[in-house]
Amino acid sequence: MGTIFRMLGPFRVPVVATVIAVFGQAMGNLYLPTLMSDIVNNGITNSDVNYIIATGLKMLLVAAGGSACAVVASYLSSHVAIGVSERLRSRIFTTVSRFSLNEFDRFSTPSLVTRSTNDVTQIQNVLIMIGRMMIAAPITAVGGMILALQKDRGLAWIIVVAIPVLGLFIGFVAAKGFPLFQAIQKKIDRINHIVRENLTGMRVIRAFNKGDFETRRFQEANEDLMQTSVTVNRIFATLFPFMMLIMNLTMVAVLWFGSHRIDRGLSNIGDMIAFLQYGMMILSSFLMASIMFVMLPRAQASATRINEVLAVVPELDDPEVPRQPDPASRGYVEFRNVTFSYHGAEEPAISNISFTAGPGEVTAVIGSTGAGKSTLISLIPRFYDVDSGQILVDGVDVRELTQQDLRARIGLVPQRAVLFTGTVAENIRYGMNDADDETVAAAARTAQAAEFIAEMEQGFDSPISQGGTNVSGGQKQRLAIARALVRRPEIYLFDDSFSALDFRTDAMLRAALRRETQNATVIIVGQRVASIMDADRIIVLDEGAVVGMGTHRELYEDCPVYREIVESQLSDEEIA
Repeated sequence: MGTIFRMLGPFRVPVVATVIAVFGQAMGNLYLPTLMSDIVNNGITNSDVNYIIATGLKMLLVAAGGSACAVVASYLSSHVAIGVSERLRSRIFTTVSRFSLNEFDRFSTPSLVTRSTNDVTQIQNVLIMIGRMMIAAPITAVGGMILALQKDRGLAWIIVVAIPVLGLFIGFVAAKGFPLFQAIQKKIDRINHIVRENLTGMRVIRAFNKGDFETRRFQEANEDLMQTSVTVNRIFATLFPFMMLIMNLTMVAVLWFGSHRIDRGLSNIGDMIAFLQYGMMILSSFLMASIMFVMLPRAQASATRINEVLAVVPELDDPEVPRQPDPASRGYVEFRNVTFSYHGAEEPAISNISFTAGPGEVTAVIGSTGAGKSTLISLIPRFYDVDSGQILVDGVDVRELTQQDLRARIGLVPQRAVLFTGTVAENIRYGMNDADDETVAAAARTAQAAEFIAEMEQGFDSPISQGGTNVSGGQKQRLAIARALVRRPEIYLFDDSFSALDFRTDAMLRAALRRETQNATVIIVGQRVASIMDADRIIVLDEGAVVGMGTHRELYEDCPVYREIVESQLSDEEIA
């Protein structure tokens, strides 16, 4: 919880004001029994109506002041809690946005969503309760004990017996509940994971008639969460009845022994009534504390999970003194003996890769599944850092450039086209926010997307649903290509970005790209030989190593791996 409380720094004034308001509320509540005792002992006993009225008015003023303080404290505590939760969500989002792909693999997407929403909400709720109860409870308890002793020391032993019994039981319940609250948050992660998989994989689930299987899987996870939640609630369900039992027994004891003390002339009715009210206040403060003990374990578990995210030091960091690229090397990409391994992998994904790609050239990368093609592409924008070797962009090691500067030079079309909620134009402008309408339209024409956009009801203002589910796979790819084109970068990276296109559209798109990118460096990961045959340089990967590099004709003659790929895809007439 330390990180959470450090975020209270900007809210020092509201926090101090909340403490003052809570203190005023507690003092008002503590003062009322004393005034009531005075009415009983002095006003009623002496039949002094004026004294009763004057003291009664004073009680009304104190009650009104206490209520006003309670309203202010409630408002301020809510303001502080919501402000902290807003800063916390922003801090989590900012931290996560700087994660490398390795760090994303460490935390699953559903878990990060839960930590940013449910866990932050738990922190927010407990901060509100701290402002309303946690501050008031010790003030009321200490003040009540002092005033109760002033009224009747002879009854103090009743409170002394009741408090340890309550404290021990509250501690026992909290110790039992804390591990279960940690388990609940993990089980919520599991529920989110299953729901997300079902929503994103609905077509596959239906295609393979796995609806019943997924329903059972969800029900098992849901049942597991329910059982843990029931266990926690059973534990805490015993807390409040036990506390009410202690409070009622305390009240009976005060009345019983207090009446005997009055009968013996050791006390009076007013003091006994005041002592009874102070006793209830003291025990009520423990009741408030018990409510906090119900919430604190879950908030502590949530804080621990949030701190796990915030404590991550991103692997990818910008250099303290970035280097400036060499203008003479603009657009050049060079791999120098690059080796890279994924975390936990026994073998490198790519080994000793070396090549150079320059402006005006098209470099294609081909190989079997798992050969390391997408890995190679991912290293250029520095989604990962290499184990050894160097990757140079514009003559500078990518680790010596700021990530923003590096990626501003690159237009990436990923293997899986991702669109965002918004309009067609907004998705294309994601590549360059200030692109005018003509630039957006030109990028769409080059990407062969203008035709289907024109057929949409609202054209470029047509909405794109979350994940682009209202457009086809080929349309998503073309919009993703237009998004990269509108940026006009010096380096284009196409990671198997044409797989969903038919041959006619593929041919037209490549011809248009040739014209559009003639002064840029183009690196293409391809699966179809027909789509990369005309590349200036083809790199053949096999098990993470370069086994051939050259033109189509050179590789077909000299590289057995490439020849096998070609012969598996093309007929003899096409090869010739």
